[in-house]
Amino acid sequence: MNAIKDSVHDYIPVDPVARALLDTPELQRLRHIKQLSTVRLVYPSANHTRFEHSLGVYHLASRALDHLGVDDDRAAHVRAAALLHDIGHGPYGHQTEEVIMRRTGEHHDEIGNLLASSAAGEVLRDHGLHPARVAELVRGEGELGQLVSGELDVDRMDYLVRDAHHSGVPYGTIDHGRLVRALRLRDGRLVLASGNVQTAESMLLARSLMNGVVYRHHVSRIAGAMLDRASERLLDETELGVQTFRRMADHDLLVELGESVPELGRRIERRDLYKRGVWAGLWEVPAWVSELDHDDVRAAERDIADVAGVDSAAVIVDVPRRPTLKESASRVVVDDTVRRLEEASELVGALRNTERAQWRLGVYAPDECVDAVGDAATKILGVDD
Repeated sequence: MNAIKDSVHDYIPVDPVARALLDTPELQRLRHIKQLSTVRLVYPSANHTRFEHSLGVYHLASRALDHLGVDDDRAAHVRAAALLHDIGHGPYGHQTEEVIMRRTGEHHDEIGNLLASSAAGEVLRDHGLHPARVAELVRGEGELGQLVSGELDVDRMDYLVRDAHHSGVPYGTIDHGRLVRALRLRDGRLVLASGNVQTAESMLLARSLMNGVVYRHHVSRIAGAMLDRASERLLDETELGVQTFRRMADHDLLVELGESVPELGRRIERRDLYKRGVWAGLWEVPAWVSELDHDDVRAAERDIADVAGVDSAAVIVDVPRRPTLKESASRVVVDDTVRRLEEASELVGALRNTERAQWRLGVYAPDECVDAVGDAATKILGVDD
């Protein structure tokens, strides 16, 4: 069995199926999609790719399957799903996901069609695996789908450690070795064995700290919002189709934006980003603002631009989803009873409050008009001064 040297997990053994999948265009493309997209504009060393991450997820899934004692056929499908779980991502990963969703109705984990007509699907079939079963696991379906996409999934375990390592911050440190060894299947649910409430809490805490320091850094938020608007205009104003768009790599999109939407594309390339006119917490904005949908946000941008006396392209309103804590639904065994982590841990409530406190409404504009845009947005959106 071959092994690949990894910066986080050291040597990762790869079986014949994985070795064949790694050479397909679908996985090789992930070498050219950065795991942290616009976060690298904040942390220069965060240049790792979704290819590396996919290998890490495959590795942790393999280790977990060994401890769970899953039979060979089911284990082979899970390992393949772990390796392929990110091939549905568009350029810049999550930063273009909403654009793709609005036009196709498909999330990045909907890879059934891609596997049906790609080299990766052929590799699966050649090795006696079923692409449809792999796609279901990537969507988190079934007992073992939770291992690939669920509250205790190996995807989260790998990206927390990997993102912290490459960003150079200490906040994503978790004991993933203990986590995979503590996983159990009980009544069709993936749970942590008795004595692991603190193990689950550590992942929850790491995710909360990484959210505040890395994933939701305001510079990354601004660049991501600019990328979203630029991508939307690219698809609206050129002949480029969404299916071609979603199979681009990061650099392909940056070049295309520089040529077709230069006022935004070149700013992103040069890190000449918009500035914050409004940066308001959940308690500072009316409840309706946090519920604005895509069309409402675009209408608000036009209204703000009219009041500020600027072009509508100079205003970006960034309304993040209301904060959630998905990991709080993780299940742990306490006194031989399976309980949700939020029932077994007092820390969950504190972290929920932290997530709410970190939520921010952003309104961004070029430096030369940021004050006028901020004043107009404050009035129109009812932001407390």
